[in-house]
Amino acid sequence: MTAAPLKKHRIAIIGGGPAGLTAAETLSRDGHAVTVYEAMPTVARKFLLAGKSGLNITHSEEFPRFAGRYGAANDWLRTSLEAFTPDDVRKWATGLGTETFTGSSGRVFPTVMKASPLLRAWVARLREHGVEILTRHRWVGFDGNALQVETPDGMKVIEADAVLLALGGASWPRLGSDACWLPWLQERGIAIADFMPANCGFDIDWSEHFRERNAGAPIKSVTASVNGGVSLPGEFVISRHGIEGSLVYAHAATLRDLLRANGKAALLLDLMPGRSQERLARDLSRQDRKASFSNRLRKGAGLDGAKVALLRELTAPDVLSDADELAARIKALPIPLVAPRPIAEAISSAGGIRQSAIDENFMLRALPGLFVAGEMLDWEAPTGGYLLTACFATGQAAARGMQAWLAR
Repeated sequence: MTAAPLKKHRIAIIGGGPAGLTAAETLSRDGHAVTVYEAMPTVARKFLLAGKSGLNITHSEEFPRFAGRYGAANDWLRTSLEAFTPDDVRKWATGLGTETFTGSSGRVFPTVMKASPLLRAWVARLREHGVEILTRHRWVGFDGNALQVETPDGMKVIEADAVLLALGGASWPRLGSDACWLPWLQERGIAIADFMPANCGFDIDWSEHFRERNAGAPIKSVTASVNGGVSLPGEFVISRHGIEGSLVYAHAATLRDLLRANGKAALLLDLMPGRSQERLARDLSRQDRKASFSNRLRKGAGLDGAKVALLRELTAPDVLSDADELAARIKALPIPLVAPRPIAEAISSAGGIRQSAIDENFMLRALPGLFVAGEMLDWEAPTGGYLLTACFATGQAAARGMQAWLAR
């Protein structure tokens, strides 16, 4: 006896980012009639921006370690990630004609590096599957239990058997992730954790002299830790406001939470990770006391440029003149932070719809037939391909959940 054919349903997806497009692909492949409503003139604008300097689509580390990068949401996201692993991300890219490679840091990139060829192929395949993509169609709230959409031709009410919201978080609002949906869901009793910046830079109270001379300077080949935690290697950039860059982003969640809890936090730098404190002290003590401070640091510790300026900025003069204390400072230089940079500048955001508000199908418990995915949900992850992979994974999981609900 043959199985009954799958009933074709009308599906509306609000938001044309990676989570929404992944859901559209999953649902259209199974024969459903899918329409994607995107507020911006084109889809996946944040995806494109991320690809300008090299699109990091996932990470190559062992899956158990990969799946543990999502903090408090690790257990919640595990099933979704198991169904769309980093290996699956690479296979998906290959299926769109884009080969990938693994960089020295373990991050995975398309060989072409850019996002645009991959996105063009993806959109073309979606359209081949019958997905309708409507741009400049912005969700503006509810009409009873239906959704109202503002279009170039006026207001319309969405008619669908099920709806997926994949509108992103609150970072980069100019690209569409503006969290304008917050009040509409809160009014319906949906529990939402406050949005906060993630993978962000931080403000520091630099002196004007330091700021003018060093803004834009990179600090390379250092390690950093917070509150005695794991020390990570990397680099960052001094900005007019403070610091930003990959090494800062790696510690951003911990630093942000410390600032919220205690009103203070510091990033602890080792400016010369390849040399012990004892050796530094010995080498510095041998320098000619009549030589300039910069020359003594260059010859005795291998430091120059912005690293020397940073040491001067954050160290008392009496410490700078003592070889033992200076060596200790080079190995453990605290950078006191004032505040995270605004969420509009952050790479991603923490907070969003709480796990308690959705069921196992990624459907809102208070609004049957309305599903959610991507950065609207309350999770965060470091940069390195983790963010994008979780958007793919939750988009697919919500699509599968939608199918299960519709089948009932």
